[in-house]
Amino acid sequence: MAKYVAVAGKGGVGKTTFTALLLRQVLRNHKDISILAVDADPNANLNEALGLEVTTTISELLEETKNPKSIPEGMPKNVFVEYKLQQTLVESQDIDLLVMGGPQGPGCYCYPNDLLRKYLEDLGGSYDLVAVDTEAGLEHISRRTIPHIDTMFVISDSSARGIRSAGRVHDLIKGLHSAVGEVYLVVTKTTEDSLNSLSEEIAKTGLNLIGDIPLDPLVTKQDLAGEALYVLPDESVAVQAVQKIVERSRIF
Repeated sequence: MAKYVAVAGKGGVGKTTFTALLLRQVLRNHKDISILAVDADPNANLNEALGLEVTTTISELLEETKNPKSIPEGMPKNVFVEYKLQQTLVESQDIDLLVMGGPQGPGCYCYPNDLLRKYLEDLGGSYDLVAVDTEAGLEHISRRTIPHIDTMFVISDSSARGIRSAGRVHDLIKGLHSAVGEVYLVVTKTTEDSLNSLSEEIAKTGLNLIGDIPLDPLVTKQDLAGEALYVLPDESVAVQAVQKIVERSRIF
């Protein structure tokens, strides 16, 4: 049975960076496991962090199926959509990737969510780990798009405002009454005294702080060059920090 991991937090705090490095380290520790990464954030860029090329998304697929002429005569729409959905899966040697894409219509995610839910249920069983980079509003969790979550990482940057936002995410999770196992806080872009300065705010969130990720010039360099974070060297302080978090969380 697949283990499901979700990464949540507001935009710009480093969710995608953390997700990419999390998968990097899990694979370094367990070379034989199979992984499906799901980019469920409308501002999708997990593929860039992983160094994968995306040719189509679920949302783009839905746009295509709006044209009746695109559906073969005599084929039910749902069958055609399920067939086409397989084309959204990006397969690679280490990690497969599924990208939701932007919302359809005026912010409506109903149909895409239904498709993603079914696809994750059907496809997830083929993997050892399914890791979901979620959107800030937890839409996919509230709609139960993700079948269940064994481990959730709530990401914040090293600011009081960011920590408070992480606390609100935690409150949302508790209010959803969804099947969520362990919930951890990860603080990113930290400097030497960040955690001490933020200790009171962190305590108010009720979250278990599992680790922090220091500011890393190598991450900045990769971002500026538009290169994948997945290939950061082992000496990267961000890579080393995420390795400690992987060990503490005992995902595998």
